[in-house]
Amino acid sequence: MDKAAFGRLLREARQRSLLTLEGLAEASGVSVRAISDMERGQSLPRQATLGELMDALGLDEDERRRFVETSRRRKGQVPRQLPPDLATFRGRKEALAAVHGLTSQVAGGPGHVVISAIGGMAGVGKTTLAVHWAHQVADRFPDGQLYVNLRGFEESGPPLEPGEALGGFLGALGVPSRDIPRGTEERSALFRDRTASRRLIVVLDNARNEEQVRPLLPASAGSLTIITSRSRLSGLAVTEGASLVGLDVWTREEALAALAARIGQERCRAEPEAAAELVELCGFLPLAVSIVGAQLSASPRLPLRLGVHELREARPRLDALSAGDRRVDVRAVFSVSYRALTPDTARFFRHLAIHPGPAVSAEAAASLAGVGMPVARRQLRELTSANLLSRDTEGRYVLHDLVRAYGAELVEQEKDDRFGAQTRLLDYLRHNAYAASRVLDPRPASAQPGSPAEGVIRVAVGSREEALEWFSREEATTAAALRSLDDPRLLRYRMNLMRDWVSYYSVTGRWADEIRAKRTGLEAALVLDDPTAVAHNSASLARALAETGQVDEAEEQVTLMLGQLPRLSPAEQAATERSIGWVRGRQGRHTEALHHARRALEIFRALGDRGSAARELNAVGWYLTLLGDHRQAIAMCEEALPMLRETGNRRSEAATWDSIGYARQRLGDLDAAIADYRRSLRLYEETLDRYNQADVLDHMASAQLERGDGAQARASWTRAARLLSEIGNARAEEMRAKAEAVDEPDET
Repeated sequence: MDKAAFGRLLREARQRSLLTLEGLAEASGVSVRAISDMERGQSLPRQATLGELMDALGLDEDERRRFVETSRRRKGQVPRQLPPDLATFRGRKEALAAVHGLTSQVAGGPGHVVISAIGGMAGVGKTTLAVHWAHQVADRFPDGQLYVNLRGFEESGPPLEPGEALGGFLGALGVPSRDIPRGTEERSALFRDRTASRRLIVVLDNARNEEQVRPLLPASAGSLTIITSRSRLSGLAVTEGASLVGLDVWTREEALAALAARIGQERCRAEPEAAAELVELCGFLPLAVSIVGAQLSASPRLPLRLGVHELREARPRLDALSAGDRRVDVRAVFSVSYRALTPDTARFFRHLAIHPGPAVSAEAAASLAGVGMPVARRQLRELTSANLLSRDTEGRYVLHDLVRAYGAELVEQEKDDRFGAQTRLLDYLRHNAYAASRVLDPRPASAQPGSPAEGVIRVAVGSREEALEWFSREEATTAAALRSLDDPRLLRYRMNLMRDWVSYYSVTGRWADEIRAKRTGLEAALVLDDPTAVAHNSASLARALAETGQVDEAEEQVTLMLGQLPRLSPAEQAATERSIGWVRGRQGRHTEALHHARRALEIFRALGDRGSAARELNAVGWYLTLLGDHRQAIAMCEEALPMLRETGNRRSEAATWDSIGYARQRLGDLDAAIADYRRSLRLYEETLDRYNQADVLDHMASAQLERGDGAQARASWTRAARLLSEIGNARAEEMRAKAEAVDEPDET
């Protein structure tokens, strides 16, 4: 048996008897050196010596039985409890590299205890990885392997009590059942004692929480403990120094390799597109891929394309991912994780399933559920800890597609207010877009929306950086909402949703995205026959179409706007006239553009709207210079400047300096023009407007080239290309081509 264990037992008994080494030696007749060697774990006593020691110590019957058991000279019992390794194990190269790095730490020296907790959502393959890892390194742990399923997340019954698991471990280590204590604490102490000098692998599978695990941790510095759980078990990292390994779904390549291992490489090679779609419909979840693989293996002649069709058409999707055994049924394994949630968090989870996009911000999640931010953050932490949620690189929360499908089923079962949640989400997007757009561009492009539904989160946006960050974070959600929230009662919400995204798309030059969004808004406006909404959406759509060279389609929008003019209020008429003028300018129809701009200016002045009138003075000036009346253009723009400063509209002030520079360049005053362009550029830089920075750089480069400064012109066009590339705008290539066309200066 373990010499160290007997040594500890002997020393404790001697100390309880208040005997020194010399005193025990005198009472037993055993030498001091022999007793010292035994206590230090260097030797075990012969049978006669053992009897003399026990008599001298005055042990009772239970103590004598334990001494005899511990001192027996027999070959150590080596447990081999690992489940079989999975023959079809594939992939997980990164995860295996990480855990093998942990294995190497076991040999790192005395006192280095290695505990690894593998966490991940249901069905992601935590147990498979743990068992595969343990089999790969089993030869490094000669004293065997212990394994227990702690049943932390199973339908068959409650989680396994730690004391029960310890009883199994102690029996596997050779402790007679009569010597196994009844209490969990006593069993845990004995387990640590019996494993203190062993080199073991201990696999604690499917743990519920940290409290279930702690009594089962061995004390040996030469052992490796592997824990799997759907919970994150962060507490073990804090108190036990455990390494947390997060396991995600397979990559596409791993999922395809796993499918081929189950149904044969030949079938996957014969229908590669169908095989790829199969694993995608499974969400790359290992359990789902395994179920589909088993189903296809049972029908070796079935074409994969038919399997794809059946899986795609299954309603609900999770019905097709059942293997008959609830332990490997996707819906069933999700349900166990769900039932472990508190009632409030379960409700919150169901509301997340209503979210239409791939990722949800904390604020959008709170709005969906109609709860405050402190509650939302607490419940998001609980769901993340339970691995029902993950987080992306932007900090947003992500529901796996199949988890979302499960949550959607629950919404119907629990009869949650889907319409109310969708209304709150759309209100969250609409009201915060209005606030963020006012920071990007103070001019009132649209009327302030009414009060949002109760429970909608209002985000504090205090700077242009924060406004752009909010738009970027919620852009995918807004697009998904427009695409998929098709309840007829939400039509007006969808129509209004994009009204305040114009500033964001203008600053970032995201015309293609704006075209898609505004078409959806326009369709809703036409169905509702709302002239103001038709004019707004048509104006934005026409502008984006003209920016991308789709002039004919832009003309259709101008016709639509002209038809709405008689039905609009004066303020809306002015805004629409301005938009028509802008499109006409892009079409090169400058005389018509000037006519509409002057008409808009006239109405703005009549309304006493100085801010809008100032912007329109610049528009009039711009069209005048395009028509060759440069001095009048400068006069109009200079009239606008103090009014723009008064209203704090720096973007329009930047545009006005650009117009003045353009007119002065046409008059041949290149130095003044370049100075004006620089003023414009600085203002656009302050407002983080990269698209219009590039436009000004284009104008400035042409003036620099005209002045003979080829190197500066090349630098300006190169910078413009870089700015446009950063926002994904196609005009980057045009700027790059202009830069490359500038002749290099001759070297002499």
